[in-house]
Formats: sequence, structure tokens, C-alpha cells
Amino acid sequence: MLMGEYHHNIDDKGRLIIPSKFRYELGEKFIITRGLDKCLFIYSSTEWNKIVERLKKLPFTNKDARNFTRFFLSGAAECEFDRQGRINITSPLVSYAGLTKECVIIGANDRLEIWSSTLWEEFLSTNEDSLSDIAENLFASGTYETL
Repeated sequence: MLMGEYHHNIDDKGRLIIPSKFRYELGEKFIITRGLDKCLFIYSSTEWNKIVERLKKLPFTNKDARNFTRFFLSGAAECEFDRQGRINITSPLVSYAGLTKECVIIGANDRLEIWSSTLWEEFLSTNEDSLSDIAENLFASGTYETL
């Protein structure tokens, strides 16, 4: 399970250090793509393959399925770490997530998320008051049983 929060700076070439704990769990090669909420998602190859299999099962005749698949897969890139434990994030992904200097890297169970520090702080302040309501709704409705 990926968990924790780390702060690192992205350089002008789009390189970002990933904490060693996460490097070990991701493996040598992994996938980075556009995430939801204006952040980036990073998946190990194993987790990525599970998602791709689920996307293949979506009906291509469904407009939402086509749109999500386009959004999610078109930004995807296979990555590996350099000798200093950095990844090189493509300029379209940097732009999508609004990454400028300070980034927040969080473990979110089966994936990493990379946020601009500004957007992460906005996310936290917007959602912190409603978090207990969100948890209650998810667990009371049985949503967790279908995950």
C-alpha cells in the first residue's frame, strides 16, 4: 500500500525526486498519467495493467467511456527513475497539473498522486470540514463493499 505525504521541488526540466520508499514499491518501470482533480497519477506496471483491463471492458459505444479512456490513456507515459531517484515528467503533464516549483507527492493506496502544493492546499481546505460526512456516506451506503 502506498501512503504518506512528501514535499519536493520540480526542476525546470520537469524532473522530480520520488521518495525511496515509493521507488521500491513502484519497481523499475511504471506509468504516469493525468489524474482526477488536476493531479497526476503514478501506477506500478501491475496496477496499471489492472486498470487497462477494466477500461477494455467498458463499452466503446458509451460516450463517457470513450471520453474517459481518451483522457486517461492519451497522457500516459512509461517512466523509470534516473540515478538520483528522479522521474522526468512530460511538459503536457506538468502543464495539466499546474506544477511549477513545490510539489506534493502522496501515497493513495494503489497509486501515487503528484499535486502542485497550491492545489493540494486548496483541496485540503475545501474538503477538511466535510471529510467525516464523506466517510459516513461511503461506509453507510455500502460503497466500500463494491470497491
